Amino acid sequence: MPEDISFLLLPGFSAIGFMSAVEPLRVANRFRDGLYQWHILSIDGAPVTASNGISLNAEAAFGAVEVERVRTLFVVAGFEPLAGYTRALGEWLKRASRAGATLGGIDTGSFILAEAGLFSGEDRLTLHWEALSAFRERYPALDASQELFEIGERRITCAGGTASIDMMLDLIGRSHGAALASRISEQFVVGRIRRRSDHQRMEIAVRYGVHNLKLVQVIGLMEENMEDPLTPDELAQEVGVTRRQLERLFCSALKDTPTHFYQCLRLTRARELVRQTAMTITSICVACGFESPSHFSRTYRARFGMSPGRDRLPRAEGGGP
Repeated sequence: MPEDISFLLLPGFSAIGFMSAVEPLRVANRFRDGLYQWHILSIDGAPVTASNGISLNAEAAFGAVEVERVRTLFVVAGFEPLAGYTRALGEWLKRASRAGATLGGIDTGSFILAEAGLFSGEDRLTLHWEALSAFRERYPALDASQELFEIGERRITCAGGTASIDMMLDLIGRSHGAALASRISEQFVVGRIRRRSDHQRMEIAVRYGVHNLKLVQVIGLMEENMEDPLTPDELAQEVGVTRRQLERLFCSALKDTPTHFYQCLRLTRARELVRQTAMTITSICVACGFESPSHFSRTYRARFGMSPGRDRLPRAEGGGP
């Protein structure tokens, strides 16, 4: 019997995350007929529009499907995933879990499973890196990683994008052998199958175009210490240089000062929380290490051209990580 996989697409879902999950199944069937079959579900059974504006037909509304028939189901989301969450959806997912289904999230689909209470504190999960800060603020007790994907006994999560290919190839390899997974990978002109532990984002050195080890270490410390920022002296001491040496490194490689660079990192994190969570502006101010809401608002406006409150207003464009 073919392995049965369902995809619940939420409005504004990530098209690349979804297609990267389906295509390996299609190619697997091309090499070995009948390995997989899949179904597309939506909230109401109507077509669903992705973040790129493309609409896909659904076979049925999730509520029209008997939970006993669900074997594996992935929730596929994009920006603002909780806008598609309802109590009815949460209850249906919980019934499916109790009936033995394996549940997963692609891109920001983990928000839906978390909101329904379907992760335990022992489950490792992942989601798109851009939504990670918001997820950790909303669900601090859950273990959210920056891995490409996490495969547990009955929970499977993935960062979306092309990481969906790697997740599916891993699952196919477990069920049908590494040789088949490699053949499928070659069909997509993928040079290698990435491991779960490969990070979603480029390494700091590549991301910022820096090569000095001390500078890389300092930027890493900055990214790890947003809520309680380290002073320039503390940063310099952590990596074994003087403050003046640290300032020269930033000026030479990044044409910036350590203080301003650090502030920009924290403002970028703050914008993610403003746009992706319902946290109060004061809470975001504290979470990103600003001394007062008024100072936070001033620096936010100077950086992004608008206040945090205005940036939070609903935006016309769609999108998804």
